[in-house]
Amino acid sequence: MVVTGKARSRIRAAMKEEKKKAGEFGKEALERRLKTLKCDFEENVETIVKHFGLKSRVDLYYALANEDIKISDIKNYVIENGKIIFRKEDETAKAAPITEELKKLQRPSRVNKSNILVNGEPADMYQYSLASCCNPVQGDDIFAYLTTHSGLKIHRTTCSNATQLLANYGHRVLKADWVDHSQTNFVVELKVTGVDSGPGVIQNLTNELSNKLGINIRSFTIEGKEGYFEGRIGIVVLNKDQINLVIQSLERLDGIDTVERTDRTFK
Repeated sequence: MVVTGKARSRIRAAMKEEKKKAGEFGKEALERRLKTLKCDFEENVETIVKHFGLKSRVDLYYALANEDIKISDIKNYVIENGKIIFRKEDETAKAAPITEELKKLQRPSRVNKSNILVNGEPADMYQYSLASCCNPVQGDDIFAYLTTHSGLKIHRTTCSNATQLLANYGHRVLKADWVDHSQTNFVVELKVTGVDSGPGVIQNLTNELSNKLGINIRSFTIEGKEGYFEGRIGIVVLNKDQINLVIQSLERLDGIDTVERTDRTFK
């Protein structure tokens, strides 16, 4: 309807600005999603734009805001060093059964010395290890993930990587359970925070753990700042129930604010 190029240019600019404003909700949703995945926004947004065949970020944000594209549509990817890498459609479509891969991991028959069952079978039948990203102990809800080169990895269901593995590699996930009769020791780390009352803090903590609860302390570090402290305590436990008992006991001590389990792995 307009004649001059200048008029057309101004109309395009106005429309683009309106589209940009409308897309702010889509941008915020995408930022939250990438933050959850622990991926940098600026390093990954262009990859997502290209994945959906769009021309610009504005088009992506607008499509998300209008639900032409949904956050749930961002799938079939792997994360390497904080960067999203989308898999090709044919690679997703041909997600092969893992039966043959499991057979390659099988070891000679032996008495089950492990405290884990995978699909109801002793984990000793396969090459497996506990995942270092979440450090599971007996009593944790767990699952087994068949890796490409490192055999089975046993993860906690609350692991920071669990959502991605279950969503994108469900065909490689196996049921795993603990066997009750195990007496295996696990080393876990607790982060303790509270009011810094001086040297007595260390004495109170170690006395509660060693003398009252009979817990073996593997490591102990503490740092005070502006009247508060943060301690990291590595302890040897048998299972999740014992961890919960320790946490509850420490939380009852005077001056202790929080006690929580970390995912640190000990060699």
